[in-house]
Amino acid sequence: MKRMNTLGALLGGALLMGALALPAAALAADKSKMVIQVSENDPATWNLALNNARNIQKDMGKDSVELEIVAFGPGINMLKAESEVANRISETVDSGVSVVACQNTMRNQKLDKEDMHAKVGYVSSGVVEIMQRQKQGYTYLRP
Repeated sequence: MKRMNTLGALLGGALLMGALALPAAALAADKSKMVIQVSENDPATWNLALNNARNIQKDMGKDSVELEIVAFGPGINMLKAESEVANRISETVDSGVSVVACQNTMRNQKLDKEDMHAKVGYVSSGVVEIMQRQKQGYTYLRP
């Protein structure tokens, strides 16, 4: 009988530990994720994308959402160091949004990292980055 009580206590403890660990895993799984495509060389489109990111963070909370803006094709021009939206790019990255430039586009346009905004990240292919993010459960947005 003593052996059964010990076994019961061990099983109960194991179940309790599993139940305590579950909420943390559930919170991580509940974090919303969005990838935003910008492929236009247009300040209005960029401002719309940046506004979308800011509004999502405001409505959902910065800590409950992961946002990534992926620029490729003509959209890469707004990620240059002296672009019309450079200050907004800084604010957006500082707020926790990842902003990345497609290196394929940069290579085709003969752009170097020195030409680009200092806070921008890089991916080898913008289109592939979007595909991979969607496989990882990111929602897709193209403003």
